Amino acid sequence: MLGKIIGIDDNTVTVKLSINLDEAPSIIDLYVIFEDSHRKFIGEILDVKQGIAYINLLGEFNNDKFIFGVSKKPSFAATVKLVSKEKIEYIIGMPNPNEKDDLYIGKSPIYEGIDIGVNINKFFSNHFAIFGSTGSGKSCGVARILQNLFEKNNSIAYKASILIFDAYGEYHSAFKSLNSKVPEINFKAYTTNPNDESIPSIKAPLWLLDIDDLALLLEANSRTQLPIIEKAMKYVNIFAREEKEVIKSKNDIIARAILDILASGKAPAQIRDQIFSILSHYNTKDLNLETPIYQPGYTRPLKQCLLIDATGKIREMELLTTFISQFLIEDLELKMPDGSFKYTLKDLYEAFEFALISEGILNSDKVFDQYNVLKVRLRSLLNSSYAKFFDSFNYISKDAFVKEILTTKSGRKAQIINFNINYVDDRFAKTLTKIYSRIFFDYAKNLQRRASIPIHIVLEEAHRYVQNDTDIDIIGYNIFDRITKEGRKYAVMLGLISQRPSELSTTALSQCSNFLIFKMLHPTDVEYIEKMVPNITAGVIKKIKLLQPGVCIAFGSGFKLPSLIKLEMPNPAPSSSSCDISSTWFIDRKKG
Repeated sequence: MLGKIIGIDDNTVTVKLSINLDEAPSIIDLYVIFEDSHRKFIGEILDVKQGIAYINLLGEFNNDKFIFGVSKKPSFAATVKLVSKEKIEYIIGMPNPNEKDDLYIGKSPIYEGIDIGVNINKFFSNHFAIFGSTGSGKSCGVARILQNLFEKNNSIAYKASILIFDAYGEYHSAFKSLNSKVPEINFKAYTTNPNDESIPSIKAPLWLLDIDDLALLLEANSRTQLPIIEKAMKYVNIFAREEKEVIKSKNDIIARAILDILASGKAPAQIRDQIFSILSHYNTKDLNLETPIYQPGYTRPLKQCLLIDATGKIREMELLTTFISQFLIEDLELKMPDGSFKYTLKDLYEAFEFALISEGILNSDKVFDQYNVLKVRLRSLLNSSYAKFFDSFNYISKDAFVKEILTTKSGRKAQIINFNINYVDDRFAKTLTKIYSRIFFDYAKNLQRRASIPIHIVLEEAHRYVQNDTDIDIIGYNIFDRITKEGRKYAVMLGLISQRPSELSTTALSQCSNFLIFKMLHPTDVEYIEKMVPNITAGVIKKIKLLQPGVCIAFGSGFKLPSLIKLEMPNPAPSSSSCDISSTWFIDRKKG
C-alpha cells in the first residue's frame, strides 16, 4: 500500500502516504494504480509535499489494456499501489510489438528496461510536431525515429515517401548510408548549393506553377495584383508557343493593344512611339512594322502610316484602324497554360510586359505602378542566380515531375528525399517550400485512387515557413493550413520541426495530433504550447523546462498517454552539433 486517499479534486487525487520517504527512492513521475472492487484507475504522481502525494488521473486499466481518459473517479476506499514493472509495459510500453503496427521510439528514463513506442498508423496518418530549443536533441530525435522506421528487421516501409525540407543541410549525413544497411531503402538528395555538382539541384519547372505560386514568387502584396499575373500567364500561353500554332490568337491580342492606343486620344507622337514599341518587340509574320498596307494605286509598309504630317496629326489613323481591325477574332478566349509545354522566365517576362502595355494604357498611373512592381521583381529573378531553379532543364509533365522526385536514377523507389535549402535566403526558401508542397498536394488530390500514395512533408525550422502570414489575404489560403485541414483524406501529412512554436501558424498547429516536445526554455514558446496544444497538463508543462538533451515528452493519438522518452543517438548522426569553440580557438604553445 502506498497510502490512503484523503481528497479528490477535479482530476487530482490526494493521497496520505504510508511509506517512509527518507528510505524510499523518489516516487515523482511514477505511475499509481487505484483499485476499486470492479475498476482500476491509473494516475501519475506529480508532486509530494509533507507526506502527501498529488496524483493526476490518466485513465483506466482493464484486462491488461490501458484506456486513456477517466469517466468516473476512484472511491475513497480504493487501494493505492505503485504500478508494478510487469504492468507498466501495458501502460506506456510495447508488450507485444508488431513490426508493421508499432515503431520503437526510445526507452523510459523512469522505468529501466521499458521500451516506448508508437502506433505507426495513429502517428503517421496524422500531422505531427516536434519542438525543442537549440541543443535539446530535436534533430537527432527526428533522425533516430526515421532510422528506426526504415531499419526494421523484417518489415520494409518500401512505399513510404518522406520529403524533408532541410533548413541547414543536416540530414544528408544521417540517411545517405541507409541503402547499405537496408538494400530496399533508398535516400535521394537535392540541393540549392550551386557549387555542389555531386547532388542534383532543386528545380521547379515554371510551367507547373499556377497563379498563386507566381503571386508568392513575385511577392504580390495585394489581391488586386492577381489579374495581371493571370493575364500574363494567358499571354505566355500564346507568346511561348510556335507561331504557326497560335498566329491568329497572337495577331488578335497585338491588334487589340494597337487599337487601344489609336483610340486613347493621346498625342500623335506618343501614339506613334507606343505602336513602334509594341511592334518592335511583339510581332508576327502577318503583323509587324513592315507589313504592307494596300491602297488603290500604291502599297506602303505599316510604319509609314504612322508618320506625322505638317499639322501634327497622323493622317492615316482611319486607314490604320481599319487595317488592324481585320486581325480581330470574335469571342477570342485566352486560356491559362495547361502544363503541356515548356516556357521560360524570359517568355513569362515578355508576356508580363505585354500585359502591362495593354493594362497601362487603360488604367491610372497608380494602378500601372502597382502592376509594374511585379514586372520589376520578375526581371530581378530572371537576372539572379535563382533563375536556374526554374529554367535549367527540359520539359516535364507534373505527374512525371513528382514521380521523378520519388524515384532514383536507377528507377527504384526513393523513401527519403532530402531538399537542402540552406543556400538560398529564407524568403526564397519559404516560397520554394510552398511551391513544392502545393504541387505534391495537388498531385495527391488528383490520384485516381485517393490516398494510395502517402506523402509526408517534414519541415525543419518550420516556423520560417508555416506562419500566420498574408497568403490568405492575397491568394485566399495558406498551403500549409490547407494541407493540415484537408491533407489526411489524401494521405498528405505535415511534420513540423521547430524551436519557436509561438511563430507557427495557429491553424496548422491546431491540426497536429501527435507531439514530441524536447527541452524548451523560452517563456513565450512554453506558454504558447500550453495554450495551443490539446490535452497538455500543467505537469507536462513543468517538465518541459527540465528535460535533459535527448529526452522528450511524447503524447497524442499515437501514444497511450503522455510519456517521458529517452531517445538513443542516431547512427549516423545528422550534422547538427554546435561549434566546438575551445577546439577552434586554442592551439598548443610551441616551446623554445
